[in-house]
Amino acid sequence: MPKTDYLNDSSAPAANSLVVAVAVIVRDGEGRLLLIRRSDNGLWALPGGAQDLGESVTQAAVREVEEESGLQVEISGISGIYSNPNHVIAYDDGEVRQEFSICFHGTLVGGSLRTSSESAEVRWVDRRELDDLPMHPSMSIRVQHGLERREPYLG
Repeated sequence: MPKTDYLNDSSAPAANSLVVAVAVIVRDGEGRLLLIRRSDNGLWALPGGAQDLGESVTQAAVREVEEESGLQVEISGISGIYSNPNHVIAYDDGEVRQEFSICFHGTLVGGSLRTSSESAEVRWVDRRELDDLPMHPSMSIRVQHGLERREPYLG
């Protein structure tokens, strides 16, 4: 389902739902970062998505990484919690979502790279390549915080 992200945009539509979402910072043995190019907006992002009823946030994180990339991870910590009410996502069906997003650190434990209906491309990215990839500012900050390996961001 196509979507439009708005960040600190006075013309953004008002949110009409609040959804718990997850994203995961996964690095390989060379320090490269796992990224997907999203099918719904063509932008690069960390693997992630909404938590489903009946699962914990860590279960959602593990599931989303495997669904979108083919890789299996174990959750090893929290990178940050993102709840900016000025970041809304408008979907074609009329939903305008304010996300409550938890970004985790994940450790690779198996699987092999593959795309999915949600990921047009999946690859390991060297941090020097990040500036060349189209990425929404809200995702860029999650990537930056995750690569800094600092205390979890709370905002």
